Amino acid sequence: MTVELAPAPLLSKTYRATTAGIFALAFLFAFEAIAVATVMPVVGRELDGLPLYAIAFSAPLAVGVVATAMAGRWIDARGPGPALRIGVGLFVAGLIAAALAPTMPVFLVGRGIQGFGSGLAGVGLYVLIARAYPEGMRARAFTVLTSGWVLPALAGPAIAGLINDLVGWRWVFGGAPLFAVVAYFALAPALRSTRQEGAWKNDGGRTAWAAMVAAGILGVAFAGQQSLDWWVMLAAASVAAVLLAAPRLLPKGTWLFRRGLPAVISARGLVGAGFFGAEVYLPLALVEHRGFTPTEAGLLLTTSAVAWFSGSWLAANLPFLAGKVMRVRLGAGLLAAGVGLSVLSLNAQVPVAVVVVGWALAGLGIGMAFSTLSVLLLDHSADGEEGTNSSALQINDAVAQSLWLALGSIAFAALLPVAPLWGFITAFGGSFAIALLALLLTRRLAGAPEGG
Repeated sequence: MTVELAPAPLLSKTYRATTAGIFALAFLFAFEAIAVATVMPVVGRELDGLPLYAIAFSAPLAVGVVATAMAGRWIDARGPGPALRIGVGLFVAGLIAAALAPTMPVFLVGRGIQGFGSGLAGVGLYVLIARAYPEGMRARAFTVLTSGWVLPALAGPAIAGLINDLVGWRWVFGGAPLFAVVAYFALAPALRSTRQEGAWKNDGGRTAWAAMVAAGILGVAFAGQQSLDWWVMLAAASVAAVLLAAPRLLPKGTWLFRRGLPAVISARGLVGAGFFGAEVYLPLALVEHRGFTPTEAGLLLTTSAVAWFSGSWLAANLPFLAGKVMRVRLGAGLLAAGVGLSVLSLNAQVPVAVVVVGWALAGLGIGMAFSTLSVLLLDHSADGEEGTNSSALQINDAVAQSLWLALGSIAFAALLPVAPLWGFITAFGGSFAIALLALLLTRRLAGAPEGG
């Protein structure tokens, strides 16, 4: 009879440095994202770049698609070390470029470099988890990634605002690289142990399709500002480019929700799009229709960040949630319920507590589903395929989220002058429909690996 040993603690001697390094990198990416959102109005005004405000957020996402597409097979051949080192280095270089930028175009170049670096590092982190931890510890390792977002969500806006008030917004970017140094030294032993010497040659065709996707994402973002007379044509052409190119970067059948790996990737894209599509408009709805201050409305996002971590932790640690497909289904159901309740934020007669509980449910749901789908992806990946499949997962996440955010913003902007309430209802209703579709499609996960 074989005795199955219990998984070692994440902070045991064997895994302590790797766990600390993963947390430090997650913290770096999280703090940067939250801090940038906090100080971007100041950056836009000082650099006379408010017309390019939205591009500061879409540029890293778009450029990151190209890096993610290139990273997958490279990591499968050489291990996660080179991609993580270069990715973190480029991310830091982008931060420094943004901190020193004299104009908005230079700032956007810095943001693009950040996006490329985070695209490489993001795939590298997934593969590192697959190779540095045994299967039974992967769910808890992904919880470490999630936990890196909690403290920045709680204190990031206040810290970024304080730094801006004391020494200026440039130090928000210039101080963050310290976390990269900590992460690099902590991860160094694990990166050495996962090193490989396989043959790798960049697939030029795949890179070209990724560049088309990136151009499409940027095109939709530009069109969404509706500052061009021909913005409708630009939006249509950009969406067509994404729809043509993106499936070529994904496993066959991903957008047809084919069972197995394609269903895992498509379900996570829908879960993310449903959550973020509603989160973008919820603070604005509370400010416009409930009289909240921006700070009060922002606290709701902190609530969902804590709930997200809680969902990830529960999924990884509660024995009755051992079934992976079951907890994805539960998470998607909680997300759909939370997004559905978000429309109540528009009704002043509904107690605020109902809105808070609803959005906490959404955070709990995405935390449970997102981390579990990441584990399922690795379960479906043979040795040497983790990088390619993680790349596909993250590309699909970026495409699903950016397309829905862009299309939703176009519909919202069109309705806002004539029927503001319906603008919000459309945004929340569309996100609810996407979350509900994700729930329905969890049936396609049947037969996926269970346990652990």
